[in-house]
Amino acid sequence: MGSLGALVKHPDDFYPLLKLKMASRHAERQIPSEPHWAFCFSMLHKVSRSFALVIQQLDIELKNAVCIFYLVLRALDTVEDDTSVATDIKVPILKEFYRHIYDPDWHFSCGTKNYKVLMDEFHHISTAFLELEKGYQEAIEDITKRMGAGMAKFICKEVETVDDYDEYCHYVAGLVGLGLSKLFHACGTEDLAPDTLSNSMGLFLQKTNIIRDYLEDINEIPKSRMFWPRQIWGKYVNKLEDLKYEENSVKAVQCLNDMITNALIHVDDCLKYMSALPDPAIFRFCAIPQVMAIGTLALCYNNIEVFRGVVKMRRGLTAKVIDRTNTMADVYGAFYDFSCMLKAKVDKNDPSAQKTSSRLDSILKTCRDSGVLNERKSYIIPNQTNYTPLLAVLLFILLAIIFANRGPSGPN
Repeated sequence: MGSLGALVKHPDDFYPLLKLKMASRHAERQIPSEPHWAFCFSMLHKVSRSFALVIQQLDIELKNAVCIFYLVLRALDTVEDDTSVATDIKVPILKEFYRHIYDPDWHFSCGTKNYKVLMDEFHHISTAFLELEKGYQEAIEDITKRMGAGMAKFICKEVETVDDYDEYCHYVAGLVGLGLSKLFHACGTEDLAPDTLSNSMGLFLQKTNIIRDYLEDINEIPKSRMFWPRQIWGKYVNKLEDLKYEENSVKAVQCLNDMITNALIHVDDCLKYMSALPDPAIFRFCAIPQVMAIGTLALCYNNIEVFRGVVKMRRGLTAKVIDRTNTMADVYGAFYDFSCMLKAKVDKNDPSAQKTSSRLDSILKTCRDSGVLNERKSYIIPNQTNYTPLLAVLLFILLAIIFANRGPSGPN
């Protein structure tokens, strides 16, 4: 539920955190009874709790398809990520993965912890996949095939240029955007979105993750994972790993800001994509991760801690995003607030400052032109509440007692 100290500093986090906790418990009780579907939704909670929460509100047919789509691509990603698997073994598996999803007898042992379980028991995912409607199967197969081929390509290829970077992000995330758009269209509630917009939805999220996860990726054992393009980091250091050393702190932050400025290119496309979604559940499913991404970039910008540890939004702020992201007005408001937060951190002496400010001005103008900013709840200016730090402490203790006494929840 977040630390006591965070609640004292941000007492208005309490109610969203409580709602998030209750929603999480409710989602855990929605696990289907069939063994293969039970495995799939249980695994979804283990590898992505926030995704599992957002997916629950989708129509049952679409929810099942999106769950399997996510797990298939997570399994594919597990093969790509496992640096202990030899290239000559990994590449053929990536290329043929789209065939394996039709084979309940197939599995490949790799990954660690929950991801190893996912791979060892992949037959549950295949069994569930085979129960989906044909249109969903075809969309998932198509994206898995294209993604596997792209991943295989970049196993043997360095990310040198910004074009390489965009291409890699397209294969591992832009295609997810295209696939989700196909699934939304297949369920009959949405028009098929333009590929360029769907691609940008994926690229914005992926670039945010790549920026945030620099230290984890560069310290990967037995081999570093390097996704930042040399065309950007080569302006600041001789080797990508040099960014993590204290003596390069100034250059590291400048490189970080350059990377974040690059990611901001995709925001206008993302806003266009989301503004065209009429279905409220699909809208929230798409919008919450995007708001989380712009919030994460605002925290990472000009922040040396990206090279020292993990920089992420506090749990209470995440709960607020999930609670407040319901309409396009909420999205414009969040992007406006986080862009203002980011712009306030721009140093005029930073090499990318002019370009960063220009891109932020464009985002801010789009949000202002929406005409709905007065409808938002600000993420920057503290809301006036009647909470006091003492009340926040008492509420936190009360909540802890309630959930401690309830014990674990069983299925419905």
